[in-house]
Amino acid sequence: IKATMRGLRIREVPITLHKDGRSRPPHLRSWRDGWRHLRFMLLFSPRWLFAGPGLIMLLAGLGLCVPLCGGPVKIGRVYFDTNTLLVAGMMVIVGYQVMFFGVFTKLYCVARGFVPESKQLATFWRLFSLEKGIAAGLVVALVGFGFLVAAILKWKAAGFGVISYPDSLRLVIPAVTCMTLGIQTIFSSFFLSILELKHD
Repeated sequence: IKATMRGLRIREVPITLHKDGRSRPPHLRSWRDGWRHLRFMLLFSPRWLFAGPGLIMLLAGLGLCVPLCGGPVKIGRVYFDTNTLLVAGMMVIVGYQVMFFGVFTKLYCVARGFVPESKQLATFWRLFSLEKGIAAGLVVALVGFGFLVAAILKWKAAGFGVISYPDSLRLVIPAVTCMTLGIQTIFSSFFLSILELKHD
């Protein structure tokens, strides 16, 4: 794995296999040793452990959120409404945070010399700054706050009494999701800036 990450050439050398003559059973334990090898490979690949699953979850959540914010969606005899929207909001938040874990892990592995620095990481550092991260987080949080204000105005129009839960949740769930993403972006940007600090 380390040779592949460093672009080293790998060759196969033909050998002749000779049995070792031991009579006892082998030490290999399929599940335990298989998990240890899989864990080792995943820890050396933040892209497959964090970035890939996080991106899939984020896109799937957004794919559900966007149409459901406009109203219930019917596929065949099945109705998807605010319960599905709530699950989709969770997928967006978790997927977004898992993607940040991928960036954090990649930076840590590069700093410790576990993996070589990549072109994508160098491009990321050229584009990223703490100020840009804070600004992006504030914009997303303000979008969420706008949804929340719309929900409060809708409640006010009903005299702050009983209102339709599906109609209100179609505003409150995106509000909470966007505000959470904004806060995550701001504090994750601070953490990225800490990881970027050089030490003597």
